[in-house]
Amino acid sequence: MIDRNMKNVLVVSIGFLSLFTAYGGLQSLQSSLNAEDGMGVTSLSVIYASIILSSMFLTPTLIKNLGCKWTIVVGMGCYVTYSIGNLYPGWYTLIPTSVILGMGGSPLWSAKCTLLTICGNLQAPKENKAAADVINKYFGIFFLIFQSSAVWGNLMSSLIFGSDTDIRVGVLAMVIVAVFLDNIDRDQAQEFRGNREPFWSTFLATFTLLKDKRLIILIPLSMYSGFEQSFLSGEYTKNYVTCSLGIHYVGYAMICFGATNSLCSFMFGRLAEYTGRAPLFCLAAANNFACIMALLFWRPHPDQLPVFFVFPALWGMADAVWQAQTNSLYGVLFPRQSEAAFANCCMWESLGFVIAFAYSTFICLDTKIYILLGVLILSMVTCLWAEYQEHNNPTLPVEEGVYDKDYKKDTDQYTDYSKNIHHIIAQTSL
Repeated sequence: MIDRNMKNVLVVSIGFLSLFTAYGGLQSLQSSLNAEDGMGVTSLSVIYASIILSSMFLTPTLIKNLGCKWTIVVGMGCYVTYSIGNLYPGWYTLIPTSVILGMGGSPLWSAKCTLLTICGNLQAPKENKAAADVINKYFGIFFLIFQSSAVWGNLMSSLIFGSDTDIRVGVLAMVIVAVFLDNIDRDQAQEFRGNREPFWSTFLATFTLLKDKRLIILIPLSMYSGFEQSFLSGEYTKNYVTCSLGIHYVGYAMICFGATNSLCSFMFGRLAEYTGRAPLFCLAAANNFACIMALLFWRPHPDQLPVFFVFPALWGMADAVWQAQTNSLYGVLFPRQSEAAFANCCMWESLGFVIAFAYSTFICLDTKIYILLGVLILSMVTCLWAEYQEHNNPTLPVEEGVYDKDYKKDTDQYTDYSKNIHHIIAQTSL
């Protein structure tokens, strides 16, 4: 049987899979479904602007008060409201629900990353491994399951399922997490609420962490994640796939992206234990660099059908590194300030999205590609510098006993129970 920490990783992964199967396809087609007066693109811009605001002020406070589990449930509820808004699309429904989604987006992702980091730190001593290796593995498993949502979500969009289906799948995600996910940091949340720490110390925790030079170094890497995702889902699908093949091929191109992303996330999560993160970052950068240069000179034609799917497949391979390994790096560098660290990660990534959306309508494609290339080079220089610093001065993992004692006791009982079950099965088979 699986251990308790792995069970929590799987539960949160399946919850996110369900939620983003509903939301992912809806997001991919916003610019087409709600094209009137640019309503769809405006909606996406509002989402990421709201995520930035929630990252600045809301995320650390919410996670410390509610704990990771209930923050995830609340965040998922915010995503469901956006699906409801798309049932009756209009300025008065899409924009308010976009704000709600954005305000829940940063706490949702930050709580998920914090939970995976806690699980990795709890499990590492049991496996006699470095915490960084277990955290890498857990993020790899999460993105293996989560990124497959791009496959199912775009299949739903391509087969024209309705937004009412999106709502049901989103509600299912909330139920899965509420029922099956352990409240790992329950005692920490209760202690925080009881201590009544000064409001401003938590409210401004995201900004306070910016005093750490390591976080400053990681800003270009986080922003590049937003740039590269928005380029594929916006510029590539619009200027290459839609213009040459038609909008009905967009979903299938994104399926290729999601499939390779999912598989490579798991593979790289395992491989990082032996290679470290730096070689994987270099591989992703070389991949994106080659794709960017090819897109500069490629003149797409409908007769080149396979090529249209090669680019998103390769992009998915690189994105598997940008997503899983960047999150893992934040978890390793800031194990004691994980809420504020992941809020920063989400904030700077969202800023990359917002900037890309902001200039998407008034500069030419070649200029956008050169901007992407410049941000890639800058992010790699700073990323490798951060890895070099961490290699020379490793961050100490969180000591045992920090997390919920009842949870650790339950985990030990769960492990003993599993051993007893296996012993009984073995005796029966004899």
